[in-house]
Amino acid sequence: MKLMLVAPELDAYAVSKSEPTSDLLKELVEVTERDTAMPIMLTGPLEGRFLKMMAQLTNAKRILEIGMFTGYSALSMAEGMPDDGELITCDLDPTCIAIARKFYARSPHGKKIVLMEGPALESLKKIKGPFDMAFIDADKPNYTNYYEAVLPMMRQGGLILIDNVLYSGRVVAPDCENSKAIAELNDRIAKDERVDRVLLPLRDGVFMVRKR
Repeated sequence: MKLMLVAPELDAYAVSKSEPTSDLLKELVEVTERDTAMPIMLTGPLEGRFLKMMAQLTNAKRILEIGMFTGYSALSMAEGMPDDGELITCDLDPTCIAIARKFYARSPHGKKIVLMEGPALESLKKIKGPFDMAFIDADKPNYTNYYEAVLPMMRQGGLILIDNVLYSGRVVAPDCENSKAIAELNDRIAKDERVDRVLLPLRDGVFMVRKR
């Protein structure tokens, strides 16, 4: 059972006071909950609005995403980008890719999104920076590999956002492969002199990392 880091009523209150999401994103939530095995992986409305605002605050024209799931996070960030912005997203799950493609095609922001299918570490070898912003939310054992691959691709002052870095609170006493991998990355970032950083207890934990 997933540990709620914030009381459900407070989470709902925060969502109610934040910018509302589009009907398309609400439909995407419904489809994801109906048609995928792990809908808990979905970026929720609060974090989605956070991602959009981060894209706006960084004036991001190029964003890199590792781990797309059904496309909620990509569409949220694309909303905060200019019309000529480009968001490259990587994923390999065929079910999720099929859902995402349908919703990208229906969104006015879908034209900004470039989907690369296959293992992200292989896709990253074909991608050139610099990027203004990145979002990492994929398989946890590879988190450190993704971080080290993405950081050199960021512009100076670029922002990396890493999701699930509290892993339902289990990083305090890691007890599985995923929580151990995340705790290892958190320790690495805390000592990394290449970046400025702050770990936020937003949803399941978001690490904000700014390249110096």
